[in-house]
Amino acid sequence: MPDERLAIDGGDPVRSEPMPKRRLLGVEEKEAVIKLFDEAIESGNAFGYGGPAEAAYEAAFVEFMGGGYAKGVNSGTNAVYGALGALQLEPYTEVIVPPITDPGGVMPVALLNLIPMVADAAPGSYNTSAEQIEPLITDRTSAILIAHIGGEPVDMDPVVELARRHGLRIVEDCAQAHGARYKGRLVGTFGDTAAFSTMFGKHHCTGGQGGVVYTTSEALSWEVRRFIDRGKPFGLDAPANVRAGLNCNSDELSAAIGLAQIRKLPQIVSNRRRAADMFAEGVSSLRTVSRAALLPDTEPVYWFLRVRLELDRLSVGKEQFCAALNAEGIPVTASYRHIPCEAPWFRDRRVFGTSGLPWSAPQYGGDRSPDFDVSNTIAATSEHFNVGIHENYGQAEVDDIVAAMRKCEQAYAR
Repeated sequence: MPDERLAIDGGDPVRSEPMPKRRLLGVEEKEAVIKLFDEAIESGNAFGYGGPAEAAYEAAFVEFMGGGYAKGVNSGTNAVYGALGALQLEPYTEVIVPPITDPGGVMPVALLNLIPMVADAAPGSYNTSAEQIEPLITDRTSAILIAHIGGEPVDMDPVVELARRHGLRIVEDCAQAHGARYKGRLVGTFGDTAAFSTMFGKHHCTGGQGGVVYTTSEALSWEVRRFIDRGKPFGLDAPANVRAGLNCNSDELSAAIGLAQIRKLPQIVSNRRRAADMFAEGVSSLRTVSRAALLPDTEPVYWFLRVRLELDRLSVGKEQFCAALNAEGIPVTASYRHIPCEAPWFRDRRVFGTSGLPWSAPQYGGDRSPDFDVSNTIAATSEHFNVGIHENYGQAEVDDIVAAMRKCEQAYAR
């Protein structure tokens, strides 16, 4: 007879085998890389950057997005850096940033001598909204940085309207949202510029690290190319570099991998959505667990599954519940509290030595130690946890996830 106790209490786990490997990289990427090396060996010339592989990958990315302009870069952080830097925002102006994001999604703001202002999340969400952004807008605000966290789109129409009303630029951070749609339209097409991460953990990759800066504006596409390549005068009749910038270029090797990868992206997105839908159906009869509420008329791409826990119906806290799920063989993350203003680098103003810049600059006329209201964000991270999934999860894996949640609910329900 199987031991019906929770695995954390010594019983048999729901799933004793590891979840399936993602196997993101395959023979197609291997053949693309070997071809690149064969050509280099035959020609005697090392491959570099800005060549045919990069052009082909950028063209394929644009085709996936339905038009526009794309430039490969060497990390998702530098994609945000390039997307912001191309806008040439005035130093010491304020940029409203997301309530939850990777540190690399906010650090470029301060490194460009801009002041990050942290917006709260919409109630019950990891994402912000126009309602939370608007109170932060002042005459010092120059841009809004949006992040579509977990592959769930932000409610973009009100944000776009708000930005237009105040004359603000929009940058979309789509690092976790390749292929997500809002009202039928791909995220990344709403802002002035957009940043995508293509590191190994994202929906599609260009190797270990990488990124793409995307825009629908030809004029801004030239600014992107200039800024991410040391101000080279692309598209201009100028004798030398026209502005300061860093070398954030991608390369031919990364692009060769990316070209093979982006051809797989539609199926990757479709499989993740199918797994998420199976999960939502599976937990529909549970009292304490549900897939988090989604915005209407959106098509998320589920970098992870955001799961709501009804804590008032449980005899244990979220950490204990998640520990029990992990013991049952289900990979979950109890907390996603990545709030920028809580990070030591932000709190201690550690950007340029001990100067406190950009906040301490005499040119900045705002509050140098603002107290950001992130109460909705804290509530959302307290009430939700994340289930790691990927495109190779099928019915068997989802059934085990649901079975483990049902088992924990039965053990811990009030």
